[in-house]
Amino acid sequence: MDDFDNKLITLLRHNARRSVSDLAAELGVSRATVRARMEKLEKSGGIIGYTVILRADAVELPVRGIMMIEIEGHVTDRVIKGLGGFPEISAVHTTNGRWDLIVELGAATLAELDSVLRRIRLVQGITASETNLLLATPRSTKARL
Repeated sequence: MDDFDNKLITLLRHNARRSVSDLAAELGVSRATVRARMEKLEKSGGIIGYTVILRADAVELPVRGIMMIEIEGHVTDRVIKGLGGFPEISAVHTTNGRWDLIVELGAATLAELDSVLRRIRLVQGITASETNLLLATPRSTKARL
């Protein structure tokens, strides 16, 4: 990816529904150039999709954390599926090392976060966990409204 691709991706991260005309005007190129570059990024896998940002995703929850999870045996897929039922979880990552999964989660209060953590620990296949609170986010690549 070159500098143009990075600028285009930055604009799309903030609003993936922007028209090709708007993108072209902001980047100072033709619509055909923007369209061709987007198609190239999609075909190469640089862009794998477009998404919707829900209000709950855009509004920071006051209590956020990272939970590291250890899984017994070969039930990772089942545990990930079980975690899909928690609206407080914004992302699940597989990883290497001591922990099998890293989960990003948030809640309105510490008491709500405590309740979510207890329910997550009841998911079949989870054998251990450790949670750290996120105090501040000085930099993020996630789009903000």
